[in-house]
Amino acid sequence: MGEVPALLLLAGGAGLLLGGGWALARRRRDRRFGVYVGSDVRGASRTFRSERWRLVGRPDLLRRLPDGRIIPIELKSRESPTDRPPLSHLVQVWTYCVLLEESTGQSPPYGVLRYGDGREWGVPWGPAERAELWRIRCAVAAPYDGRSSPSSGRCFRCRYRPICPDRFDRSGRR
Repeated sequence: MGEVPALLLLAGGAGLLLGGGWALARRRRDRRFGVYVGSDVRGASRTFRSERWRLVGRPDLLRRLPDGRIIPIELKSRESPTDRPPLSHLVQVWTYCVLLEESTGQSPPYGVLRYGDGREWGVPWGPAERAELWRIRCAVAAPYDGRSSPSSGRCFRCRYRPICPDRFDRSGRR
């Protein structure tokens, strides 16, 4: 009978040691990489706005670096790409960077894309990325000129194909 309580005590002590070890590792990681300060996983995060850029967004996670700057972390449920993240994902992180920059007065050095398989990509944020985001922002804001991009699938099903000057022909050329 004395062995069972001793085993339970030993198991409980091991559990406390493991839990304490994980907490210590988390504190070390937080000191090195920063502390989570916001989360939109359950819709509780703040919405950031920029009147100058005419952008609005809410990052999935926010982390405060040891120097006080805040970085956005965007969570994606899909698997990580093999070569580089798609431009649309980069633009999303850049948007969060500019929103944080305008809201806090401090420019984040980078953002993070975290994919469902656990892989993370650091997304640099600097003058070149800011210029590219502004170029994309201006292109999106430009008035629509009414032209579409012809494609074989769309053109062959379209009822205006016989009179359309931009249609694809059977060989796939315009």
